[in-house]
Amino acid sequence: MLRDGDHRSRPRKMKHMADADQPIDHSFLIGGPERREIILVSYDPNWPAHFDAHRQRIETALGAAARRVEHVGSTAVPGLLAKPIIDVLVVIADVEDEAAYLPSLEAAGYLLRVRERGHRMLRTPDLGVHIHLWSDGAPAVETHLAFRDQLRASSQDRDRYAATKRELATRDWPTMNHYADAKTDVIRQVLNHVGAHPRPSSLDPCR
Repeated sequence: MLRDGDHRSRPRKMKHMADADQPIDHSFLIGGPERREIILVSYDPNWPAHFDAHRQRIETALGAAARRVEHVGSTAVPGLLAKPIIDVLVVIADVEDEAAYLPSLEAAGYLLRVRERGHRMLRTPDLGVHIHLWSDGAPAVETHLAFRDQLRASSQDRDRYAATKRELATRDWPTMNHYADAKTDVIRQVLNHVGAHPRPSSLDPCR
């Protein structure tokens, strides 16, 4: 699923493939936009263990404040090619209450990269792990889990998504967010198969 993800008054406008060269609002990115090569690799059976190590690290740092910790994104789907980035979904009481979790996660070695209304993302210094935080009850939580579970269950959806990613990865993108936004249509198609009809803003991060 990944978009790199300041608080803004309305959700980001989603870009389709034909709009991929249009500017994207990057004000939510700590440190500004980054141009990174899109590299897709075959599924690595070590990814679940890598996630589990960070799950334990996060739960140790946050204690009971971490209400749910899940492996999401393409590295959570066996057999799916992916950017080698472990995406972790963390549910807390209120993501806007940064004092309740941000110092602890930073002390555990994670760096804040995204600050936007309703969502935060921290990552490891080597950029190999992205920690996405949402408030309990946020629609994005169930959207990401539904997407992951559908890809795990349906080889047809998994193959369609992989083919789209493979084709998009051959293009030259200004930022990783442009690449992520170009996948919006196929993500909607997958979610429609499970009856999920998310708002555009709930599609954003882990892709």
